[in-house]
Amino acid sequence: MFDRYRLNRPFRYSRWDGTQRLDDLDAEDILDALSDEYLKHGDLRRALERMMREGFQSRNGMRQMGLQDLLERLRQKRQQRMERYNLSGVMDDIKQKLEEIKQLEREGIQRRLDERSEGPQSAQSDNPSEPGEESDAAPESGQRPGEEPEAGGQDALRKMLGNIAGKKLEFLDQLPQDPAGQIQKLSQYEFMDEQAREQFQQLLQMLQQQVMQQYFQGMTQAIQSMTPEDLARMREMVRELNKMLRQRAQGEEPDFDSFMQKYGDFFGPGINTLDDLIAQMAQRQAQMQALMESMSAEQREQLRDMIDGLIGDDRLRVDLAELAMNLESMAPTGRRTRFNLTGDEPLSMTEAMGLMGMLQEMDDLEQQLRQAQRSGEFGDLDPDRLRDLVGDEEALALEQIQQLLKQLEEDGMVKRDGERLELTSQGIRRIGQKALEDVFSRLKRDAFGRHRLPERGYGGERDEATKPYVFGDPFELNLERTVMNAINREGAGAPVKLAKDDFEVHQTEHMTRSATVLMLDMSWSMLQNDLWTPAKKVAIALESLIRGQFPRDTLHVVGFSNFARVYQPEELIELGEWDHVQGTNMMHGLMVARRLLSRSRGANKQIIMITDGGPTVYQQGGGWTFDWPPPPEALAQTLREVKRCARDNITINVFMLWDDPLLKHFVNQMATVNRGRAFYTDPDDLAEYVMIDYLSNKQKRVR
Repeated sequence: MFDRYRLNRPFRYSRWDGTQRLDDLDAEDILDALSDEYLKHGDLRRALERMMREGFQSRNGMRQMGLQDLLERLRQKRQQRMERYNLSGVMDDIKQKLEEIKQLEREGIQRRLDERSEGPQSAQSDNPSEPGEESDAAPESGQRPGEEPEAGGQDALRKMLGNIAGKKLEFLDQLPQDPAGQIQKLSQYEFMDEQAREQFQQLLQMLQQQVMQQYFQGMTQAIQSMTPEDLARMREMVRELNKMLRQRAQGEEPDFDSFMQKYGDFFGPGINTLDDLIAQMAQRQAQMQALMESMSAEQREQLRDMIDGLIGDDRLRVDLAELAMNLESMAPTGRRTRFNLTGDEPLSMTEAMGLMGMLQEMDDLEQQLRQAQRSGEFGDLDPDRLRDLVGDEEALALEQIQQLLKQLEEDGMVKRDGERLELTSQGIRRIGQKALEDVFSRLKRDAFGRHRLPERGYGGERDEATKPYVFGDPFELNLERTVMNAINREGAGAPVKLAKDDFEVHQTEHMTRSATVLMLDMSWSMLQNDLWTPAKKVAIALESLIRGQFPRDTLHVVGFSNFARVYQPEELIELGEWDHVQGTNMMHGLMVARRLLSRSRGANKQIIMITDGGPTVYQQGGGWTFDWPPPPEALAQTLREVKRCARDNITINVFMLWDDPLLKHFVNQMATVNRGRAFYTDPDDLAEYVMIDYLSNKQKRVR
């Protein structure tokens, strides 16, 4: 089947720049992908949602990801991050920096001792006391400024310096093992080495920034040069913030604008309402909580002690604890998150906080994807968020999933009836064409040739084979062969003179006009044995074939279970499991089919019956009675109706989908009485057999 739209569609070419998409879909791709599911259940929304969940294969062979694929990609990306990093680095990095600072201080102390021991010259410039302290040593009585101290004074200074150095080295050796204890002690220590002092102050500032950033995003610059006045302002800000949160909890509306005018520098950009502020701070608090939960008990205790020490101010510590409780009540996280990081790459505390935030976002996104799978609502999912957390390919796949329904509507394949989705007439035709393409794709190249009939007559469809023209043939002239016959007879030259024996015409096939009733068994057993979908697909494919290629033919579809009724093509396509009931009223189905065919003037009248069992419903006392296994009354009444069809020159071809000796015997009886045929076929081959049989009954060769 050629797709005329695709052949005539314009194409544009450009240099590849990495942004082009190779997997664009059109509405026909989408309908093709969901057609089997839709034919099985008759529920368009269900078929579309399943396709969105599971993904599908487009006609160009590209695999389109569904939500399940996106979930798996998200889990893989999260696992990769967890297997890359290790939280031991949060404290190990601090410990290493503290060891470097202590080593610098030891080397500085030793350098001072070495310089003092070199002699009087170096002693003149050395101050053995700690920075900021006055020396207890006094020059010898009578010594004038600028004069060298006597030997006894030199010894006293060296001795005093040695005592101070010894005490400082002892202090360094006796520092606690945990980083929090070391930071607390070193904060009260007077360094002898200037470089060690500077590095410790830098470490202290960095840790204070990291600690306060768990509360306030804009604190990085503020803490670098925080004065006692700045600390007082921070205390005031935290108290005001707690007051606002209490007011909100009591149902009042705080003056948020005034608060931000006064303290907005403590927070990052994008804070426009109190809700924005609560959400941001709750998120950062959740990151710190996740970091704590993901650490070992020892690491967690060390980090908590260090944070308490870095905050320093008892009043501020209490206010921050209240802030944490207020945020938890306003924006509860709902769960404690623990991530098992097993990698080798260490992280600083800032990096670890960022990783915790990313992993929590991945958890939240996973919950959103799962909810979308359950509800079938995909519009609230954010492709940009998926792009940031997973990648561009996954974001494009999500955008495509979200556009599927919109594209079907825009291309006129689907329409809405309130919350219900329905196929348009164009969509129904496409489903039929897809069913027909599936059938023809299974046929081998020579399948139809084996089914052509030997009779020849006049008129019909032109064939590619040719024959010499005889009086009475349709004048379907093959000009090329006719001219070549004249040239072969007369030789090359102009003009070419034609004789009556030169004329050659196309052979044609006579296409008989047919009236067909397709009888579909709609009993429970067809559904339970997974036979309904192939039967329904045959009906839709046959209807599409007749509508497109044999418009003069007529097709009726009769469904039969406890009774029989006629279905229109648009009704047939939406039949699902709820339309099946108990019983196989084959007799009533034949009665309805015979009445439909009696109105037709077609030369060929036929019934194609697709079933998996014998008749189980029969007439009794003016009503219908069900019995199993097929009772003799049902068999006899059905055979009488078969005889009536034979008298009306209606052929019955039965396609049996179930292998049962009793049923085979009954179907063979039907074929004998009606002079029809019985086919015993696998459900996968059903459509192929029905199509070939239908076409073979229409075609006759013309001489």
